[in-house]
Amino acid sequence: MANGEQDHQNPWAKYYGPNLGYIEEQYELYLRDPESVAQEYREQFKAWGEPPRSVRSPAASTPGAAVGVDARQLRNAVVAGKLVWNVRTYGHLAADIDPLGIGPAVSTKVLEPETYGLTYAELAGLPADLVWEGAPAGVSNGAEAIVRLKEVYGGTIAYEFSHVADEDERRWLNEYAEQRVPSLQLSPEERAALLKRLLEAELFEDFLQKTFIGVKRFSVEGNDALIAMVDRMVNDLAGEGVSDIAIGMAHRGRLNVLAHILQKPLTKIFAEFQHSAASGKKSPTEGTFTFEPGGTGDVKYHLGARHVMKNARGGETRIVLANNPSHLEYVNPVVQGFARAAQDDRTVRGYPKQNVEAAASIVMHGDAAFPGEGIVTETMNLSSLRAYGIGGTIHIIVNNKIGFTTDSVDSRSTQYSSDPAKGFEIPIVHVNADDPEAVIAVAHMAVEYRQRFKKDFLIDLIGFRRHGHNETLDPEPTQPTVYKKVKAHPGVSRVYANRLVKEGKLTDAQFEEIKSAVLKVFKDAYEEMKTLEDHHEGPQSQAVDQQSASIVAPRRITLSELRELNAELLKWPEGFKLYPKLQKILERRSSALNDGEKIDWSHAETLAFASILADGRAIRMSGQDAETATFAQRNLVLHDVETGDTFCPMHALPQAKASFALHNSPLSESAVLGFEYGYNVYSPETMVIWEAQFGVFANVAQVLIDQFISSGRAKWSERSSLVMLLPHSYEGRGPEHSSARLERFLQLSAEDNWTVANLSSAAQYFHLLRRQASITGTDEAKPLVIMTPKSLLRNPRAASPAVELADGGFKTIVEQAGLGAKPDRVERIVLCSGKVAIDLEDALSKDKDNKDWLHIVRVEQLYPFPAEEIKKVFARFPKLKEVVWTQEEPRNMGAWTFMESRIREIAPSGAEVEYIGRPDRASPATGFADVHADEQNYIVTQSLKQSPTLTHNLGR
Repeated sequence: MANGEQDHQNPWAKYYGPNLGYIEEQYELYLRDPESVAQEYREQFKAWGEPPRSVRSPAASTPGAAVGVDARQLRNAVVAGKLVWNVRTYGHLAADIDPLGIGPAVSTKVLEPETYGLTYAELAGLPADLVWEGAPAGVSNGAEAIVRLKEVYGGTIAYEFSHVADEDERRWLNEYAEQRVPSLQLSPEERAALLKRLLEAELFEDFLQKTFIGVKRFSVEGNDALIAMVDRMVNDLAGEGVSDIAIGMAHRGRLNVLAHILQKPLTKIFAEFQHSAASGKKSPTEGTFTFEPGGTGDVKYHLGARHVMKNARGGETRIVLANNPSHLEYVNPVVQGFARAAQDDRTVRGYPKQNVEAAASIVMHGDAAFPGEGIVTETMNLSSLRAYGIGGTIHIIVNNKIGFTTDSVDSRSTQYSSDPAKGFEIPIVHVNADDPEAVIAVAHMAVEYRQRFKKDFLIDLIGFRRHGHNETLDPEPTQPTVYKKVKAHPGVSRVYANRLVKEGKLTDAQFEEIKSAVLKVFKDAYEEMKTLEDHHEGPQSQAVDQQSASIVAPRRITLSELRELNAELLKWPEGFKLYPKLQKILERRSSALNDGEKIDWSHAETLAFASILADGRAIRMSGQDAETATFAQRNLVLHDVETGDTFCPMHALPQAKASFALHNSPLSESAVLGFEYGYNVYSPETMVIWEAQFGVFANVAQVLIDQFISSGRAKWSERSSLVMLLPHSYEGRGPEHSSARLERFLQLSAEDNWTVANLSSAAQYFHLLRRQASITGTDEAKPLVIMTPKSLLRNPRAASPAVELADGGFKTIVEQAGLGAKPDRVERIVLCSGKVAIDLEDALSKDKDNKDWLHIVRVEQLYPFPAEEIKKVFARFPKLKEVVWTQEEPRNMGAWTFMESRIREIAPSGAEVEYIGRPDRASPATGFADVHADEQNYIVTQSLKQSPTLTHNLGR
């Protein structure tokens, strides 16, 4: 081609000098915004690409630079790489993720080439692949690569992946964001289904608002896309063959999730609104309140549900939304316990065989609660631990940017609500709730990541709150400027419909037709509800399917069986070298079942576990240092002193017909106890045990105890047989390591909701564990709270002969041997519980005085209170003048405040009811060992003294 022809076709040939510089400037503007330059230039840039670079002086080259390498271009390539990293890392700062635009402005200079002394024209001189490895087709140079990357990372989806340490994961995440998400195209059928789902979510709330005026429902409006997101995730997981999906959430949007994800009948939901005013008005009958079966129930936006759906593989997928009180995030570990229970095969001995593909969990959080509630990070910490990992949880922050009435600036110290997840290297995606197709894209991404890497994933779904904290509260007094924008902002279904109309994929008439059809479903269900009977008959809800089974009394175990189990438990692999001191302790157990010998507390526990496994009942136990136990008494996971290898005798037990899982837990009470509760609820046939390092540490898990364990059956018909072992007794170790706060558990005791025990012998512990195993998985299942001992673990007076394990069963009360032999002379009965009973027995053995005026009864089961058994004892002593409750705890703690009224009800006429123990105290125990000893001696002495002095100040 002649030069003249080339110049005629290439428009850049006619530019030189300052004019060429001007064209270069126009090209930079074009790369940023094509509409900012004249149409003539737009057409030329589109046809001919980048204009030629200005000629640079050879003197500008760096001395010593490689021949053929432009030093400036080399520097540009390096800086461009840094820019790409920053776009990927900080692109979220410029993202369009806030539908209302109410967030604070953030500097985005880090995303601009000029910050690094780079121009778009210089970027355009670099090959696209050099700047963006794997750049998609159509991206021809470095400038276009940066523009496209800024669109990817700064659109309605914003990504935070730089904190993920694993390079393979980070590469996959970036590739998904850069390649997969932009290429996602919904089919016409998928768009129609998405629009319908958005309308269902939105119109459901609107129908409730207009039909049940002034009733709380905690609507999802402003984050309506949540329903489409969870729906997509559930279907994706089911398509992957996941058989169980456990869902947890607080109250906002729960009714919508119940209706559209769990398929709870609309008639039942509407009935709960219709009858809410009248359902709690039960007429007292003969001075007492009577309730229908199902307990006291709960408000509708705390209830869970279950649903079974067919999955794409032809099987079934069970979906469970866990019941949850208003303690927001405390359901998190519960649903993870659900998932782990569904993943574990407990039918063989050894640890359960886990299949993380079998079950998954989705947890929805509040934007204020996620960084504000410590249970969130406690639960995230469980994610990779072998005892608690479930192959990843999908987290969704349902972000409405307000906590009750508190703005984000007052509710967190981080930029985003999601920031605490960064410490656990959880990928984070922020998405604008007004872009439903983006919402669906990140839902797919979350499921694919979880299934591929078996780790947690977090989506921050950013919307707003249409109404106040609830529908009875006006939000404008506290957020006036925000709610001006809210009032002017259309619902997401309208936003999406407008987009589809603009793209020619929907007409306004079609939109109104779909809307009318959805609304008709709600109206028809409401009319049908009016014809139905009261839906509050029977249990309100039962989230987990718990089949009833008849109670099986614990079978009597023979002495020969116990000896066979004991022999097997004392075997370990050949060459396995135990710590010598521990080996001697364990070897002494070989003769403990012989006549004349006794079994201590931990040995009785081991035999109980072994016999329960032999009966085919799986056991799961966890707690801080539970493998060895706080007082080094358990030692069920043995360590080779030379290799560090571990061995659990329970796993090699030939008689075992089920799994045995014993785990040291992290330093957590709330998350671990919630997890174990969830595991037990979802696998009710498993004996699940949690042990506190010291009983007082259960204080940290009080929400789980109050709102789930003690009341779950009354509120939600949710059965649990969870066992809590709480070390409790006064040993002079100070206020923090003495009391398990027995009084709190007794205060929560009612309606036969659980069993609370404070035992005094190894045999009693053995039988109570076996009794609990016998009700596990039955309709009689209920939690068991045991005040476990410390010094009594090795006290000979608490040890039991083997025959007491083989014969009989658990006794709710135990009478002191050697007393009460002359009924007509007994004037005082001392009732007591736990370690103080052993202290009394020890003092009796040293007291040579005649005590025929005295009898002592150990109340081993405090709740349910064994009134009939104690009354029978009282009836044997016709001259009874005094019933004394003796305890080691202060008067305002321990069992006294619970026991007093119950003892008075059954005490014989004329008999005084008295208290002996420490006076009211603010602190559970003294921190001085000598003061403790004086106090304890006083309590024992006064209890055994015929005319006690009840005014002693015990050190005050």
